[in-house]
Amino acid sequence: MTASSTSTASITSTASAASASTAVEPMNLKIPITGVVVFLLQGLMALSARGSTTFRFTVPSDFFQFEDSTLNARLIILIAAGIVAAVTAVALVRAMHRREGAAWVSVLMGVGFVVAFLAWAGAGRNGVIPLVTILSSALGLSVPLVYGALAGIIGERSGTINIAIEGQLLGGAFLGAVVASACSSPWAGLFAAPVAGALVALLLALFGLRYRVNQIVVGVVLNVLVSGLTGFLFSTFLSSSPSLNRALRLPTLAVPILSRIPIIGPVLFRQTILVYLMYVAVAVLSAMLFRSRWGLRLRACGEHPKAADTVGINVMRTRVANLALAGALAGLGGAFFTVGSGLSFDNDMTAGNGYIALAAMILGAWRPLGSLGAALLFGFATSVAQTLPIIGSSVSPDIISMIPYIVTILAVAGFVGKVRAPAAEGVPYP
Repeated sequence: MTASSTSTASITSTASAASASTAVEPMNLKIPITGVVVFLLQGLMALSARGSTTFRFTVPSDFFQFEDSTLNARLIILIAAGIVAAVTAVALVRAMHRREGAAWVSVLMGVGFVVAFLAWAGAGRNGVIPLVTILSSALGLSVPLVYGALAGIIGERSGTINIAIEGQLLGGAFLGAVVASACSSPWAGLFAAPVAGALVALLLALFGLRYRVNQIVVGVVLNVLVSGLTGFLFSTFLSSSPSLNRALRLPTLAVPILSRIPIIGPVLFRQTILVYLMYVAVAVLSAMLFRSRWGLRLRACGEHPKAADTVGINVMRTRVANLALAGALAGLGGAFFTVGSGLSFDNDMTAGNGYIALAAMILGAWRPLGSLGAALLFGFATSVAQTLPIIGSSVSPDIISMIPYIVTILAVAGFVGKVRAPAAEGVPYP
């Protein structure tokens, strides 16, 4: 009886092991399905496109000029559709072989859709599509999103959910404008903006880490608090003292030689100091987060704080310090809305960019370079929406302005694929 039971158990375990070995994980068809949707949209564009589209690739300060190119809109759309169809087929083959999607596939799909859309939007119009202006504006509009996403990465990698990025951006915009106006220098506002962001972050640390209040609730409350406080100060003190809310702008700093290279020069190397600091912040954080002792300690506090404590890392101090650093970065991003753009402060002028920055962080899988790419996507959509009325397109800019928010919904719904948040984010310790 015992031998029979043993043999039966052995057969059962062998069968289970065999079935487990033959089981395969399901195909991830998200990228191929996206490619099919893009291809169908391009088909609709090709059917409705009439006439030609004119593109402009240079600006007067470039080393040499390219003439404006007038091309058949339908032909451009069909070529872009062919590229999308090819990379969709590649994505399907990779999915059938259970291989991870390649980044270049998604990039080519995005570029193909953008080229087709611009050709369709400008078809038969008298206006010219200024590619350099669109790209340069997209980079500028992505600045607060990048800083906000980096703030989210530092906070959540260390174990703190930083929903208060919106308030940190708004606080930085407010203090940057006031200090710049008081000192008659936009540079003073640039140095003051991170202070406001860090103060909001320290409030989050006080209630969320010290008193263990739900960090999501605290973050939302802080956003409302900063919005109400800055709105009150704007309607009272700033309205009665316009000299404290002047429109001062950081100068545009052109990098010699590099800024005169066609297309990439005006886009990358003719910007304000905020953009150049953004380059540095992304590069430094990408290296430090995964290749330094500081980054290892930060990630340990966000993944397994008890283990970090065991080896002598002060978890609370690490989380508070990094949350303050994150707030300072977000405050610096808030300076873009005032001294970075040459605007005076206005009520709720950040317009939800803090929440979009959180979506960029999730799309980027809590990595600086990935978040940079997601932020550029949002900035590009906004830039195109601002350009459409100028070229006389019949496409409503409001539809294009919806794109960042649609992508945000898809990101938080998990459509972007398997991304894992730090294991101990939002969990108080000790």
